[in-house]
Amino acid sequence: MKAIRIEQHGGPEVLIHEDIEVPQPGYGEVLVKVRCAGVNFMDIHTRQGKYKVSRTYPVRIPCTLGMEGSGDVVETGAGVTSFEPGERVAWCISWGAYAEYAVVPAARLARIPDSIPYDLAAAAIFQGSTAHYLIDDVGRVGAGTTCLIHAASGGIGQLLVQFAKRRGATVFATTSSEQKADIARKLGADHVMLYDDGRFADRVRQATGGRGVDVVYDAVGRTTLRDSFRATRVRGLVVNYGSVSGSLDDLDPIELGESGSLFLTRPRLADHLADQETVQRRADDVFAALGRGSLSIAISARYTLDNVEEAHAELEERRQLGKSVLMIG
Repeated sequence: MKAIRIEQHGGPEVLIHEDIEVPQPGYGEVLVKVRCAGVNFMDIHTRQGKYKVSRTYPVRIPCTLGMEGSGDVVETGAGVTSFEPGERVAWCISWGAYAEYAVVPAARLARIPDSIPYDLAAAAIFQGSTAHYLIDDVGRVGAGTTCLIHAASGGIGQLLVQFAKRRGATVFATTSSEQKADIARKLGADHVMLYDDGRFADRVRQATGGRGVDVVYDAVGRTTLRDSFRATRVRGLVVNYGSVSGSLDDLDPIELGESGSLFLTRPRLADHLADQETVQRRADDVFAALGRGSLSIAISARYTLDNVEEAHAELEERRQLGKSVLMIG
C-alpha cells in the first residue's frame, strides 16, 4: 500500500513516499481502509520532531504520518467487539492516516453517521473534539460566562467561537488582521479585535467594566500569554492549548498570584479521550451540530498522497484559514 513516512525530523523534504505492507490489527485494534486524512499542525509538529520525547503523544520515528482520518472498518483484532467490518469510522490521536490502510485502537474510533461525508468527518474529528473538551470540560463555558479566544480565525479557534456561542457565552476574539477578524464576526463573536501588541487586554478590560473575562483560550503562547493574564478576571482561568509563537519558558508562578490568583492549565486532547464512550460522545455532538448546520467547518483545500508536501508547505505558511484534507484511495 502507499504511505507517507518519515525516518528523520525536518522540513517537508523529509517526507518519504513508500510502498509498504498492509498492517495487521493486534489485540484491541482495528484495520481501516482510509478514505480521507486531516492535515493538522500536529502533523507538522510530528515531522519537525516536537513529540520525539513526548509521553502524552509517544510517536517515534520511523513512522507513518497522519493523526486524524476517516474510512471503513476492514478487519478487527482480538478483543474487539464494538466494531464490525463495513462500518464507517473516524479517529484522531492515532498516527498512520497518511496511507491507504491504517491500524487504529478501537478505543480511538467513532462511528460516522450516514449524513456526514468522509472528508467532513476527517476534517472535524480532531479539531471538533478539541474544541468540545476545551469548552465543556476545561473552561466549562455556558450561559452568562465570558471568554476570550485568540487565533479565532484558525481551525480550532473558529470552532471554539461557535461552541462558546452555542453554550450561551459572550465571546471576545482576537486575530492578526481585519480579514481574519471578519471571519470571527461572521461566526458570531461579540467583540473582535486585533492583538495590537497586547493592547487587546486593555480593550477587554474596558468592555467588561474592568472585570476581565472568565476564561481565556490562548493557542499563541509567548507573544500573548502575559497579556492574556491581564485580560482575565480575578480567580479566572487561562487555557494555554498551543504555542504558535513559541513557549513562555521564563514564567514565575508568582505572576499568576500577582495577576489575580489565576489558574493556568496546559491541557492535551489525549487526556480527555479516556475511552471509546468518551470519543463517541464528543464525536456525536460534533457530527450532530454539523448535520443541523449549527456548526460549520470550512474545507479550504483537498490534496492527495502525491502532493502531500504541498499540503504541509501551505499549512506551515498559514495561508489557509480553513481545514485541509488528503483524499486517499
